Amino acid sequence: MDDFPILAATGLKAKVADEDLHILKGVDLTIGPGEIHAVMGPNGSGKSTLAKLVAGHPGYEATGGSLAFQGEDLLEMEPDERAQAGVFMAFQYPVEIPGVSIANFLRTALQARLENGEELDLFDFQEHLMERMELLDMKPSFAERPVNDGFSGGEKKRNEILQMAVLKPTLAVMDETDSGLDIDALKVVARGVNTLKAENPEMSVLLITHYQRILDHVRPDAVHVMFDGRIVETGGPEVALALEAEGYEEYRAAHAA
Repeated sequence: MDDFPILAATGLKAKVADEDLHILKGVDLTIGPGEIHAVMGPNGSGKSTLAKLVAGHPGYEATGGSLAFQGEDLLEMEPDERAQAGVFMAFQYPVEIPGVSIANFLRTALQARLENGEELDLFDFQEHLMERMELLDMKPSFAERPVNDGFSGGEKKRNEILQMAVLKPTLAVMDETDSGLDIDALKVVARGVNTLKAENPEMSVLLITHYQRILDHVRPDAVHVMFDGRIVETGGPEVALALEAEGYEEYRAAHAA
């Protein structure tokens, strides 16, 4: 699988399931091992649809093109199969799971990865979890809290990064993980991503964002501009800086023309 990109979308088209609402209209995107790619665009451009299609969200369905993960047809895989293969999704709006502690949630997720009915050693897991939390400067008591129940926006996003640290994905899809964060929480999230990347240089990241500010802290290899369901420009970090200064008017004018 080393000869294949981590993620490759070719002419990818998608719509809302059970509706005639087409959102992706031919997306071409290739992410290599260890690369960080940022996708920016105005509301309704298709950014989150792309992220959810990669993760296997049932609310969206592909209508054309292809989507491959390490050479395998991602569209033929169930969401749990994608997770088992190494695809991780950090949600824009993480759900609350009252009554289930973060520790139990993560232990169950790791147990599901083991084959042949092998049992996860509780003490090994506890040691691993505490090491991951220390890496992210998190207090041990955080692990005993119910998943996202009563969490602030920053705590929810920090929990997403903790999940990523424990599960060690091959591809981390981050759907506007920076939205709604103050600058301190943003730095915590960015530091977590950078720490995990330094630890695992082969991990790839698809970072969906509205704002250039997170790219001050998480340096992308490529920045893509999505407009009306297509990627219309690709470049380096300078693309994000130009968007911050000038907005999307140039793309709106080109689309109208």
